[in-house]
Amino acid sequence: MSIARIGISSSVQGEERLSTSLDNISAVTQAEGLPFVLPNVGVSQACAYAEQLDGLYVTGGGDIDPNLFDEDPHPKLGEITPERDRFEIAIIRAFLQRNKPILAVCRGVQILNIAAGGDMYQDIYAQSEEEKQMLQHMQRAPRNHRSHAILLTPSSKLAELTGVTDGYVNSFHHQAVRELAPGFEATAWASDGTIEAIESMDHAFVVGVQWHPENLLQAKDGMAKRLFLSFVQACRKPNVG
Repeated sequence: MSIARIGISSSVQGEERLSTSLDNISAVTQAEGLPFVLPNVGVSQACAYAEQLDGLYVTGGGDIDPNLFDEDPHPKLGEITPERDRFEIAIIRAFLQRNKPILAVCRGVQILNIAAGGDMYQDIYAQSEEEKQMLQHMQRAPRNHRSHAILLTPSSKLAELTGVTDGYVNSFHHQAVRELAPGFEATAWASDGTIEAIESMDHAFVVGVQWHPENLLQAKDGMAKRLFLSFVQACRKPNVG
């Protein structure tokens, strides 16, 4: 069986550097995938990558431009990188059109939802209901520390892949999925109601999680390990286009 070629999205640092965490690379290689770190290029190149790669891993990073879902910037919006937004939306849509596997984490689940027609909270604390008691979603603990609990839908693909219906995850975000894209469903939540995972009902493997499973592999987290193994395994299967 040939090795699965996995595209990994990259962050923009300043105006001259692209980067991705070594944990992202390690997560793919530990699952016996072949990682390719992707630059933020144009739409036509994004489609070319979608033709050549077997799977797409959309990583975490900074904030997302609210103009993409017809909102003006909220005062709590952080730094955005429009070129990354444009590239990721283009390549996500190209993968969706080809029914190729996508795994998206943290910022990744938000841009996945936007690319498919949904939106997000620009800041969950400022935009949540006033009476709602929010968790600490930007944890002050090491990245491999499991910070808060989540509950999964028992019938979801995520529960099937990971073998659990509850667990603890790490948390490094102030934005989150709000209105779900058509064809998607929420499959995990934090106790404050924040959506912690979504998946497509129309594709073989399109899963997004709000936490960082790549960091939890350091703590030998079983849910994280099974998620990456299942993703890379899906990338090896013939895709139904």
